[in-house]
Amino acid sequence: MDGGGSTDMTLAFELEALKALADPNVVFNDARQWTEYVGVVSDKPTYVVTNFTRKHRVRQDFFSGPRGVEESLNNVKRQFDTDRHVFIGTTDEHRELAERTEWEFLPLDQAAEAADWDLAGETEDEDPFETSSRDDWP
Repeated sequence: MDGGGSTDMTLAFELEALKALADPNVVFNDARQWTEYVGVVSDKPTYVVTNFTRKHRVRQDFFSGPRGVEESLNNVKRQFDTDRHVFIGTTDEHRELAERTEWEFLPLDQAAEAADWDLAGETEDEDPFETSSRDDWP
């Protein structure tokens, strides 16, 4: 996804964007190869973010805590001094938050396409009964 650019980047996922990925752990591990810091921001209570990231084995460098997204983006930008700060979200509100906090906004679908990440629901699970035929069935 880096397109050969600098890896001096902080990457923040809005929780809903993270939930829309088929495998958030794989995405975080991939992102760690071309970013300095990667984490999650959300308006949801801390336990919601923590439960989701634990369940999906996502190791984050930062998260919102009890703050909202805007305050979190401001705090993360001050705390993590990198060349770029990129916010991955899913809505126009997320885009507006990025603009207000001087983060680059990247819609999830564009990020997923550029990085070859699978979105939830994109990969169909095979139905074991659809293609199977039984020779011992009358």
